[in-house]
Amino acid sequence: MPFIPHTETDVKEMLAVIGAPALDALFDEIPAELRNRSLAGIPEALSEMEIGRLMHARAQLDGRPLNFIGAGAYEHHIPAAVWSIVTRGEFYSAYTPYQAEASQGTLQLLYEYQTMMANLTGMQVSNASLYDGASALAEAALMAVRAHRKSKSARILVPAALNPTYLEVARAITEGQKLNFDVVPYQPGAGTTSSAALDAFKGQDITAVVIQQPNFFGLLEDVDALTDWAHANGALVIAVVNPLSLAILKPPGEWGSSGVDIVVGDGQPLGVPLSSGGPYFGFMTTRTEHVRQMPGRIIGRTVDLDGKPGFTLTLQAREQHIRRSKATSNICTNQGLLVTAATIHMSLLGAAGLESVATVSQRRTRELVDALTKIKGVKLAFGGPRFHEAVLQLDRKVDEVLEALAQRGIIGGYDLSRHYPELGNALLVCATETRTSEDIAAYAKALNEVM
Repeated sequence: MPFIPHTETDVKEMLAVIGAPALDALFDEIPAELRNRSLAGIPEALSEMEIGRLMHARAQLDGRPLNFIGAGAYEHHIPAAVWSIVTRGEFYSAYTPYQAEASQGTLQLLYEYQTMMANLTGMQVSNASLYDGASALAEAALMAVRAHRKSKSARILVPAALNPTYLEVARAITEGQKLNFDVVPYQPGAGTTSSAALDAFKGQDITAVVIQQPNFFGLLEDVDALTDWAHANGALVIAVVNPLSLAILKPPGEWGSSGVDIVVGDGQPLGVPLSSGGPYFGFMTTRTEHVRQMPGRIIGRTVDLDGKPGFTLTLQAREQHIRRSKATSNICTNQGLLVTAATIHMSLLGAAGLESVATVSQRRTRELVDALTKIKGVKLAFGGPRFHEAVLQLDRKVDEVLEALAQRGIIGGYDLSRHYPELGNALLVCATETRTSEDIAAYAKALNEVM
């Protein structure tokens, strides 16, 4: 709350109504030995103006560094109107719409979100929503096992160029359900997954194949060939995508000859700000034939007895919320506020706006790579088309370079050495539409000094 509205008189009147002599009497069930009688070390109360100045001063201690790190969390411009609308009471306090007749506004917004995500990914059905992109992959793997009844192996093929955090989370979530994730190596010189690498699994019982586009290195995979290989070998296909990239790339519903089966990813690029590791929200879309295996809320549009349009929760068993041991998933009410932000963000930008953001981001990354690879000791690790990330190789330890850049006000990128030691001193850099030519020149100047 921005302020406490109750005066001392108000407090006394409320205590008199409930028959309590003082505020402390409301907590008399707490044993005396558990109460802290002293607030030593707590400073005197400050006024609103003084608190504001203090918090601004504390925030400035972090500085305002230029950010060139991506790796699954992206800094994009968010129009001021997005969160001004989201934080209105109608949206900000709205919870899961169990009572459809009293929740038409929330339900309609979620329905519009599902429509946008289905259109963006080229699929028939969307849910609303999941925790984040990593747990969405785990849910998709579990869903694939349920949907692919002919497969008995619960084996999921994942590319080595998949976001390593996604794989770690998916393994942790599904460990108790005996899923197996087999890693398919990427091509050393290209950084992408080839159909030839999948041939080692030909003829085996594979439940699903995961394809990330763009992959963790920012490179574009040959999604058509990979999708067709999976279907030809009796496996479902799970696409992991950056939703912003779909403004300019082919949607997963059109990959290969028949499209993928499940699409997941993180919706953070759609109106969700970066804030100390979160929050995020995961999205999932699928084919109509798999809809009953999909976790999370699904909103449907219908008509009432008078023929008037209305919205309601649909295709979701009561077990989803109450009889949890029998539920498809315990995902149900999460991240609704962020889905609201994403819906408003996409509505404001529209198809042309999203395409512009994606195009400028791609252009800025090309400009960044060109500037940094002119520096002695810096080279591009992989050629080929990419979205808005690239892998650079340095002639010295990446962590030392990043530390030196940080001292110059530059967040220089993501050190790949822990997850991909075979790449040597590899640095993943990212540029979005928020980085200007002046920002890129500043990074190049700082890196040149460090190198």
